[in-house]
Order: sequence, then structure tokens, then C-alpha cells
Amino acid sequence: MRENYTLARLYLDHDLAEDAVIALSKEQAHYLGNVLRLSSGDALRVFNSKDGEWRALVADINRKAARIEITEQLRAPKPCPDIWLCFAPVRKHRNAFILEKATELGVGTLQPLITARTQFPKIRLDKMQAQIIEASEQTERLDLPMLCETRDLSKMLDNWPEGRALIFADEAGDAEPAMNVLQNLSGPAALLIGPEGGFTAEEREILRAKSFVTAVTLGPRILRADTAALSMLTLWQACSGDWK
Repeated sequence: MRENYTLARLYLDHDLAEDAVIALSKEQAHYLGNVLRLSSGDALRVFNSKDGEWRALVADINRKAARIEITEQLRAPKPCPDIWLCFAPVRKHRNAFILEKATELGVGTLQPLITARTQFPKIRLDKMQAQIIEASEQTERLDLPMLCETRDLSKMLDNWPEGRALIFADEAGDAEPAMNVLQNLSGPAALLIGPEGGFTAEEREILRAKSFVTAVTLGPRILRADTAALSMLTLWQACSGDWK
């Protein structure tokens, strides 16, 4: 089984089952044939969130099209922990960093948010989804994080699901150290990271007034938004996630 881990890995939005033959997209065919240099008979791994990971063989391939045949299941489906990351979009390359690292760290849901100081509200969800897929392919995940439509912070708070804690990094006020709060969590949770420039005083007041919200600090230094996201997820994984 270990030798399978050297095989190329591809996410497919198809049902996966033994003996199924699947036609790949033009982009996937190009990737297998021109980037990975696979040819008919070569093996690869494919996965989706529902059916787990499977071994497959290239049935036929050319520059514009390819078909693969599913042969055997390698790993049964297994979801990642139920943790959300709510974040205000930042610059494109830093958004890519947040998406990549959040996927690597096992986040379950990604929620882009518009706050008062969000400088880059216009985002391409299709490009974000492609970055998530690439990160999942490279990190042995068996599922994809759910990427939600962008929402206003106020609307998200008004429709917050009952029973889910919201932990927000408050760089401008007195708060409990993040580690102290995260290691005592029980039940589903979400992490909230502000934009470049942080939350406004009004937003911080609204957040702190919510019964389901807990403010935390990430130490004496002001962190960039992408660094804060990575730090919060790392602490959550160490305290409550599947690293244990």
C-alpha cells in the first residue's frame, strides 16, 4: 500500500467506484499528459469527499482528453474536524496563503467576510476553489474544505448557528490568551480573523456583546492577517483538533 503514495493525486467531482470509467476535463488531461507525462496504463490516485481515495489507471490520453478506469479503493472517506475559519480577504497572494495553509491544517469551512476595513472585497471564488483543490491534492486530505459565499460580518453574526463558539482575534483590547481559551473548548467552533487594519471599535463592541463570541489575544505583537489565521488554526489543532 505504501507504494501508492508515490502516485500522482487528483481530485475528481465524480462518483468513484470499482470499474468506473471517467472522462477527465481538458485541464486535467493536460495536467496528466503534459505536466506529469503519464500515458496509457500508468497509475494514479483519485479522491473526492464522499467516496474516499481510489487507485486508477489511465485508459487513454491525448493532448485534449483523457479517460481513467477506477480499480480499487485505497482509503475510505474521512472528514476533517468541524472547525471554521472566517476571514476578511486580503491581497491575492496572501489570500492564497490563507487558503493553502487552512486546507493543510484541516479546516472544515472557509467563510470570506466583508468588514468595515476590508480593502479587497472583490474575490474570485472559482480561483479560490482551484487553490483549495490543489492544496488538498498535495496534502493527502480526503475531502475539500467548504468554501462559502462572501458575507457581511453583521449578517453572519445575525444568523450565527446555535451551539457553535466564535473565537475572534482581538488585537486592540484586553483578552484571554488564545491558548487558554482554545484548550478549554468543547463542541463546534469557528475562528475569526480581521482585515489589514483590524476591526473597528464598533465591530469589536458588537462582537464582544454576543454571547457566543470570545475574544482572544495572540500575544504582544500585531500579526498580519494571514499570520494570525495560521497561528489560530495551529493552536486550535494542537488543543482540540486531530493532531492528538
